[in-house]
Amino acid sequence: MDARFDGRTVLVAGLGVSGRAAAQVLTDRGARVVTFDDRAAEADHHDVDAFLAADGLADVDLVVASPGLPPHHPLLAAARERDVPAWSEVELAWQVRVPRDGGAGEAAPWLAVTGTNGKTTTVGMLESILRAAGRNAPAVGNVGTPVVLAAVDPRVDVLAVELSSFQLHLTHSMSPQAAAVLNVAPDHLDWHGSLEAYAEAKGRVFERTQVACVYNAADPVTEQLVRDADVVDGAVAVGFTLGMPGVGQVGLVEDVLVDRGFARLRHTHAAELGTLADLAQLAGPDGVVPPHVVRNALAAAALALAHGVEPVHVRDGLRAFGPGAHRIVTVGRVDGVAYVDDSKATNAHAAAASLAAFGEGSVVWVAGGLAKGATFDELVRARRDRLRGVVLIGVDRAPLRDALARHAPDVPVIEVPAGDTEPVMTRAVQEARRLAAGAPAGVPVTVLLAPASASMDQFASYAARGDAFAAAVQALGADGVSPRADGPEARP
Repeated sequence: MDARFDGRTVLVAGLGVSGRAAAQVLTDRGARVVTFDDRAAEADHHDVDAFLAADGLADVDLVVASPGLPPHHPLLAAARERDVPAWSEVELAWQVRVPRDGGAGEAAPWLAVTGTNGKTTTVGMLESILRAAGRNAPAVGNVGTPVVLAAVDPRVDVLAVELSSFQLHLTHSMSPQAAAVLNVAPDHLDWHGSLEAYAEAKGRVFERTQVACVYNAADPVTEQLVRDADVVDGAVAVGFTLGMPGVGQVGLVEDVLVDRGFARLRHTHAAELGTLADLAQLAGPDGVVPPHVVRNALAAAALALAHGVEPVHVRDGLRAFGPGAHRIVTVGRVDGVAYVDDSKATNAHAAAASLAAFGEGSVVWVAGGLAKGATFDELVRARRDRLRGVVLIGVDRAPLRDALARHAPDVPVIEVPAGDTEPVMTRAVQEARRLAAGAPAGVPVTVLLAPASASMDQFASYAARGDAFAAAVQALGADGVSPRADGPEARP
C-alpha cells in the first residue's frame, strides 16, 4: 500500500492504454478508483454532464486525466473550480516510481523527449544507444509502454520517455536527468488554444532538469524554452546542429557526428560519435540520410551522453537502430514508381521534412485528414517544387485544397471524398498511380503518403492509415504488376 493513495478516491478520466495502466497502479496502492470515459463500456461513468450534475466530484481526492482530455473539458474545469488536483499519467508515474532492484536506492532516471515531430524516432534511437551501453532502458510514454507501468518496475535502469504536449500539460513535479525539445511548429492548436500555450506545454519538459537541457540550435523557440526553464543548479544547455558545433553543442563535421557538449576536451576538440554511414539504414530512396533524421540522432546522442554513456555506445546504438513503421518506408514499387508510407507525418512540419527528401517534380503527394486547426500555406509554398500531382483524402480537405490553389495552381489535384463505395485509400492509390504515369521516361517518381493531418477522421490511427496505403499498393501488384518492397513488408 501507499499512504498517499490508500483509501483515497481517485477518478481516472479516460480508459485508453494509459488510463487503464493508471487505474491498475492506483488500485495496487490501495486507492478507490472511479472511472470515466464516454466511449469505454467498462467505465463507471459515461456522461460528463450527468456525472457533474450528480456531484460526482464531491468525494474525489485526485483526478488522473487521459491526454485526450483538453484543458477546457468540463470535467477538468469542474476539478479546477473545486480545487481537486488533476494529474497526467506521467505525473502519477513520477510520484509512484520505485527504487532500482527493489532496494533503498534511487529510482531509475528519466531521459525525456518532446517536440512537434521526431519524438518516436529519437526515443527509439536513445533506447538503442542505451541498450548498446548495457542498460535496461525501455522506450516508454506517448508511444509504447505506459510510463506508469515502467516506473514501478525495479528492473529498469533508465527510462527513455516520449512525451506529448497533452501529457506535459498536467505534469507538475517530474525532474528528468536530461530532457530535449526537438522542435516547435503549429500543431494541436484546437487542443491548446494557441501556439504560445502549445509551446509552453512543450517547455515544461525542461523544468527541474538535472544534468542537460537539449535544444535545436536551428529553432529559436526551443532555445528560449531552455532559457525560461527553472532547472536544477548545474544543469547545462546543449544544442544540436547540422553544422560544425561550438562549445556546448553536438553537431556534424562533414559526415561525422561529433560532441562538444560533454567531451572532456570540448573547448579545443570534438569527440567522434559516429558517421552518417551508421545511419544508412534510415536513408531515403535517393540513398541520402534526411536532415531531420540526423538531428534526431544528435538529440538522442546528447541525451545518452548526459546519462553517462561512452561515444562508442552512441555509434553502436545508431548502427543497430532500424526505421520505424510508417516513417518514410518504401512499401512497394509498381511500374517503376516507388510508394512510400510516411503516415506518421501528421502535421505540416513533418510533411515538409518528408517532401524535402525528394527531388523537384518527383512526388505525387497523398495528403489530408483532420487538420486540427492548422493552415498549410507555408508548407505548400516551400515544397511546391517537389509536386507532380496531389491526391487529397479526408473530411477536412479544404485547408490543403485552398493552399494548393494559392501557391501551386499548376499542380493537378484530385480529391477523394469520404463515403465512396470503395475504400478511400484504394481509390487514392489508384488516382496517384494515374498521376505518376504521366512522368517522362527516365524521371524517377514517388507516390508519397505524408498526410500533414491527423488520421482520426477516417482511420483508427496513423498506423491503420499507413497499413491501408500499403495494402492498396500491394493490390496494384495483384492486378498484374509485382511491386518490390524496399522497406518492411506491408501488413494487411
